[in-house]
Amino acid sequence: MPGGSKYEGPSAALDAYRSVVTESRSGAEVKGAKNPYTSRNGHMFSFLDQTGAMALRLSDELTEEFRSTYPSGDVQQYGATMRGYSSIPADLLNDTPTLAAWFDRSWEWIGTLPPKATKKG
Repeated sequence: MPGGSKYEGPSAALDAYRSVVTESRSGAEVKGAKNPYTSRNGHMFSFLDQTGAMALRLSDELTEEFRSTYPSGDVQQYGATMRGYSSIPADLLNDTPTLAAWFDRSWEWIGTLPPKATKKG
């Protein structure tokens, strides 16, 4: 079943998110039926929330560059700030080529982190 198959947020946002992931060079897949996200080596690095807002996890250096270029800020989920994530402006979510390039930069950076231990049993 494709990621986002039970997503209850705006369908246009889900379509835009899927387009960005598909256009990227990463080979990533959208996971999560109700809460669409992408991950690499056990690290989630992007997601789409129920309001249709996308978040992207970036290194400190990339965060500084991204936030100096786009109107972005911290991401809040369930009352907590998600460290390392930047909000994606709605107009950028619809600029697939530009956002796919940032997605690829996130993918490359997240690949430098050690894989997360898996929980078995």
